[in-house]
Amino acid sequence: MKTQNKDLPGWLLAAGLGLAAPFGMAVQDEVTPAQVVAALEDTFGVTPGERRNHIKGTCASGEFVGLPAVAAWSRSALFSGQPVPVVARFSLPGGNPKVPDTARSVRGMALEFRLPGGALQHMTMLDTPVFGAAQPKTFLDQILALKPDPATGKPDPAKLAAFRASHPDSRAQARFLAEHNPPPSFANSSYFGIHTFKFVDATGKATLVRWRFVPEDGEKSLSDEELETLPADFLEERLIQRTAQGPVRWDMLVSIGQPGDPENDPTVAWPENREQVKAGTLVLTAAMPQKGAACEKVNFDPLVMAEGIAPTDDPILRFRSPAYAVSFAKRQAGQ
Repeated sequence: MKTQNKDLPGWLLAAGLGLAAPFGMAVQDEVTPAQVVAALEDTFGVTPGERRNHIKGTCASGEFVGLPAVAAWSRSALFSGQPVPVVARFSLPGGNPKVPDTARSVRGMALEFRLPGGALQHMTMLDTPVFGAAQPKTFLDQILALKPDPATGKPDPAKLAAFRASHPDSRAQARFLAEHNPPPSFANSSYFGIHTFKFVDATGKATLVRWRFVPEDGEKSLSDEELETLPADFLEERLIQRTAQGPVRWDMLVSIGQPGDPENDPTVAWPENREQVKAGTLVLTAAMPQKGAACEKVNFDPLVMAEGIAPTDDPILRFRSPAYAVSFAKRQAGQ
């Protein structure tokens, strides 16, 4: 395994999403899958056969029961009222499998819903309400700025400062992370879909939506003292112990968009007064190390969508799918 960079600032680890070939991007913003994956490898190192990003993770399993009332907006089988099996994965960003669980970075929750007839619906979420880049070029520039200085083994502070100054779209998520300590358990975070999506009803009418999953166990944060004293690895063990005590639940809350709401910019939050509806409940009954478990081989591509849910033209959302494919192909090949 190549040397890992263990000294990356948490706010810069926040982006946590792989990017790839552009969909209709302007020429000056063109970024290729090879560029971004190579940048991730150069910054974080490579563990052959493993993810290039969000490498450190934990698997879980359970089901989702949607509310039929949501059929007023979406014809997705998610909202039939019947239990849908779910494969889940919780993770920390970056390509360092030894990143400490106290890192001031995002936490991720990825879900694969296994719908009737073999259809799949993916949701890949973060525990911040906004993302750290409005355009793929920002994400690439961030990774490049994080490349360790050979003399110190750490990122160059001048390059990081230059990145912050020249990329205002990175600041909202950085500010959120600076103001909120990470959680003591994966079960104590809300997880946001980050992007705007479309719910499509039985007539074909589309409604702009954003969703988040809110924990029944409540949102909690580590104290500053705990950040200094906890061991590097505790999140996986705590989730396994928590599911052994009983089911862990999150309510899926959906915000209904209005004209003028940001549709293609994941760095901007919607107004808090948007109509919100409860769309269902996620129930996880077991958690386990990812090695050999169901989530390990899943490529949680956010554009894997079943009928009734559709993407917007958000450039970051559209960018993610091909990059995931590049990373997935490498790890399938044992690289």
